[in-house]
Amino acid sequence: MPPFVKRRPDAALVLEDGRVFRGFGLGAPGRAVGELVFNTAMTGYQEILTDPSYAAQIVTFTFPHIGIVGANPEDEEGPRPVARGMVCRMPMTEPSSWRAAESLERWLARHGLFAVTGVDTRRITRILREEGFKKAAIAYDPGGEIDVAALRAEAAAWHGMEGLDLVDEVSCREPYVWREGLWSWPDGFAPGGEDGPHVVVVDYGVKRNILRALVSTGFRVTVVPGRTPASEVLARRPDGVLLSNGPGDPAATGRWAVPQVRELLDAGVPLFGICLGHQLLGLAVGARTKKMPFGHHGANHPVQDLETGRVLVTSQNHGFAVDDEGLPNSVRVTHRSLFDGTIQGIALADRPAFAVQFHPEASPGPHDSLDLFRRFRALVESRRT
Repeated sequence: MPPFVKRRPDAALVLEDGRVFRGFGLGAPGRAVGELVFNTAMTGYQEILTDPSYAAQIVTFTFPHIGIVGANPEDEEGPRPVARGMVCRMPMTEPSSWRAAESLERWLARHGLFAVTGVDTRRITRILREEGFKKAAIAYDPGGEIDVAALRAEAAAWHGMEGLDLVDEVSCREPYVWREGLWSWPDGFAPGGEDGPHVVVVDYGVKRNILRALVSTGFRVTVVPGRTPASEVLARRPDGVLLSNGPGDPAATGRWAVPQVRELLDAGVPLFGICLGHQLLGLAVGARTKKMPFGHHGANHPVQDLETGRVLVTSQNHGFAVDDEGLPNSVRVTHRSLFDGTIQGIALADRPAFAVQFHPEASPGPHDSLDLFRRFRALVESRRT
């Protein structure tokens, strides 16, 4: 019998339309409001919760056994969790992994985060798939005092993700150098070299494994805040620039970021965009972005490389996409989703720039697309003088 069966429900998820899912809280008591999404990954819950792209979102995990491998500092993709909460089916058990430093429940409590467990995640997922994104509120009170009416009002009043620029919440405050490569057993994180080409990462909410993948591909890496002017980026004499992933509405972020991306394009520096960076590159050359019905969140998304015909299984997290309608002639679509046909990659015909919507650093997720970092290295090397 699950341990929460004898407990009185002390947590709840409330949708903007008033539907209520009562459950059992774990972690630090609290309440939050955000966009409810579902993630289909079977692994990597800690990476998901610390991925800056999940800012302002409440994550429902479709895999029922969340927490079974515990938590450890090596699997954190950012300096702190940014998701506003999590929802899962089963109670969390003690970890069963040799890498665990603590249980997920203790990790949540230490970061002031909480989970709502014991709810019907299949029903939640069906709602999101059939009806689209939902604004929602969650709360955990060990005393069981949950004001459902107030939570519904908070959810309904929340502005939602459209028009929301969240980069300032997740970007670094000062530039820094990153020297850590990808993790492997039994050595841990690989040390970086000192003599490779120099890439500057514009941090819109970058995941650490993107930085590690760059280092393991032979780059020297400098990370700068998202709002760094293009002139300052170019003053660092980069051999290439990576436009990172990040949260929020790309059109909102694009109001200040697109002019900077255009300046980088005009300078002729090789560019590689990932996720939000992909969308900003599209906006910078005249494409449009659109809100998706329920987005792509998971580690099992098939994407076809249109240039080779190869199918990649990818890790994804995004609620907006570059729109096919009005796509400029200078933009070549290089990748498409085999789930819904949306654009998953672009390259520019007249500039040394390309981008993908998915996450080639694969944390969590398969490693099918790690060679995109090698493609970026080849592009950079071809332009070096």
